[in-house]
Amino acid sequence: MRAAAGLKTTEKAGDKKGSSTKTIQASDRKGLLFVVSAPSGAGKTSLCREVTPKTPNLVRSISYTTRAPREQEVEGEDYHFVDAEKFRSMVDRNNFIEWAEVHGNLYGTSRSLLMESVDRGVDVILDIDTQGAVTIRKNSSEGVYIYILPPSLEALGQRLIDRKSDPEEEIVRRLQKSREEIWNYRHYDYVIVNGQFKKALKDLEAIILAERVRMKQINHAWIEDTFISQNKTSSTLLIASSKKKA
Repeated sequence: MRAAAGLKTTEKAGDKKGSSTKTIQASDRKGLLFVVSAPSGAGKTSLCREVTPKTPNLVRSISYTTRAPREQEVEGEDYHFVDAEKFRSMVDRNNFIEWAEVHGNLYGTSRSLLMESVDRGVDVILDIDTQGAVTIRKNSSEGVYIYILPPSLEALGQRLIDRKSDPEEEIVRRLQKSREEIWNYRHYDYVIVNGQFKKALKDLEAIILAERVRMKQINHAWIEDTFISQNKTSSTLLIASSKKKA
């Protein structure tokens, strides 16, 4: 079923005639890019992973990295794990929309995978460090930038310890780096304090849903054609049709 201009219409398969469920939106746009950053251990990856299946028309961008997988991390679900040689060759081919060295490892976001989703009208959530976020903001005027804060540095340190993936000296280094990175929160559109995970998750979901219905996302041409440009004859026919059904 083809939607009218400016409408996205879906119909449940197998529904009986006359009982189909349709979803109509006054929006006809490219997908939105949600850029989420945080100091290491603040929970940005967990939040992005959890919000994706809860939110229709949202996918999570999977970054490339040269660091070794942590316990229970899965190739293609958490990261694309590659060696430094392959990563550098991808940099040389301009495959990344952004890349950076973080805590001694290389991280990058695939340009083609990201743009394919956005061009199809699918929203993308991307969890990256502040260096990557700065690069994307410089290269594109689009994007919604969200910063995740821990409730305190003490809580952040305890989370890094509980994760049991880094030696003590690495945890100390990450905490020191966090003090510097947190100052970047001022360059973001939203700040979420991840003290209680469920609440932080609801806050993130609320931001995504709110951004989708902002005025700049609305298809104004469809609204004008559907409501404003309708003449008196159309209104009379609509009333007459309603009376016949009654």
